Formats: sequence, C-alpha cells, structure tokens
Amino acid sequence: MHLLLLGMAIYVVTAALVSCNDDEDCSMNARPMMQCTLYTIDRTTGEMIKDTLDSLSITALGTDSLILNNQKQVHKLTLPLRYTADSTVLVLHYSKDADIPKDTLVIRQTNTPYFLSMDCGYQMKQTINGSSYSRHRLDSIYIQNREAGIYEKENIQLFY
Repeated sequence: MHLLLLGMAIYVVTAALVSCNDDEDCSMNARPMMQCTLYTIDRTTGEMIKDTLDSLSITALGTDSLILNNQKQVHKLTLPLRYTADSTVLVLHYSKDADIPKDTLVIRQTNTPYFLSMDCGYQMKQTINGSSYSRHRLDSIYIQNREAGIYEKENIQLFY
C-alpha cells in the first residue's frame, strides 16, 4: 500500500513539474529575412516576367561573409538584413571573373527590438525604408512589401 501511495505521489509531483516547465516554441520566431524575386520586362509586350540568373554569389560589403556561393539558376533570394546598422550593403557577383562588373545593393532599414518572452528573449522587427543600387546588370528595384518576415512574402523585386 505504501509503495502504491509513493508511486502515485511521484507521478503527481512529476506531472506538476512537467506542466510548469513547458518549453515555449520559439521556432516560429525565427530571424526575419528579406525575400527577393528576379524579374525582367518583356520588350514587346511590356509585361513583367520572372527572370533567372545563370550564376550568382552575394557577399556583405566590408566583411568576409559569403551569403550566397555561386548559386546556379537563381530566380528567388532569401537575404538577411543587418541587426547592428540601419543599412545592409550587399555585393552581387555575376561571375568569378573580376573583370565582369558587380552590382551593389544598399537596403536602408529600421531595426526595432521587441521582447517576445522569457524563454525566447528579444526578436528584431525589420522594416525596409528604401534602397539604392548600381546599374551594371541590375536595372531597377521595386519595394513590394516593407516588413521583412519569416513567411517568405516577397519584399523586393529586382529587375534585370
């Protein structure tokens, strides 16, 4: 009888501890990313159509960070924005050949930290405020959606 009561007591204490120690799922609060899609304008119809680059590498200016390494058949990009500055400067390398011009893309953003929970800590809300860019191969940029997020919603349209 004492063994049965002891077993029930252990079960109740264990259940109470487990219910108080439920880990919050922080996976839905991943780092927001900027989603970019490549387009071109059909010269005969004037319609916007999806484009593909044969090869693309992307680096962060002033760092040794390689964001994309010689990706083939690129038509969509998922890119990080800096947390520690109000702009992100990305260099788009279309070839390993140093003589082929690269484009530089500057994204100006607002970084707003917010407290999510004790378990997940702080997260960063990032809002795209504007852009500037070189025009070697890149023709123009259109900001479709200003909020960088985790749901793969298109933020930037890159026109070639």
